[in-house]
Amino acid sequence: MSDLTLLTISGSLRRAATNRKLAAEAARRFGPAEVQVADLDLPLYDGDLEEGQGIPAKVQALADAIAAADAVVISTPEYNKGISGVLKNALDWVSRTEGNPWRDKPVALMSSAAGRAGGERSQNMARLCLNPFRPRLLPGPEVMIGSTSKAWNAEDRLADERAGKLLDELMGDLRALAEAGRG
Repeated sequence: MSDLTLLTISGSLRRAATNRKLAAEAARRFGPAEVQVADLDLPLYDGDLEEGQGIPAKVQALADAIAAADAVVISTPEYNKGISGVLKNALDWVSRTEGNPWRDKPVALMSSAAGRAGGERSQNMARLCLNPFRPRLLPGPEVMIGSTSKAWNAEDRLADERAGKLLDELMGDLRALAEAGRG
């Protein structure tokens, strides 16, 4: 068993969300690791709430999980041609915590969406939103699962071989970067 820790983040809260499935598939293909699943069920960012009560415990737990992980996988849906409010809210909240847990963190980005493009716009937006935090965001290969309701088999495994090969390559690159960071 590897001593690497992989944090998976799905930009969708739905239990049966295909982005949760994609994040789980990515974790399987990443190889041996302690896998943690991020909880993005957070209050909406509100400067008055932050000022009055401080950083919510669930937000701090997310920031701590990002900081402690050797690598992070983010799987984003595409809502109205962008990332979900849930994902953007989490990024905004984490930006308010002490330090920068994203700094130099190996991050792989992927998407799953109902449209044919598979979330291309949401990936582009997610990259723009992550850039200020300066993670080691892998440039590719781009994994975008289109027509996502048809992309999974009965065991919730990715059925598209071409997408699977890209995901294997992306997870191999993420693992190598995480291992190099440990070295």
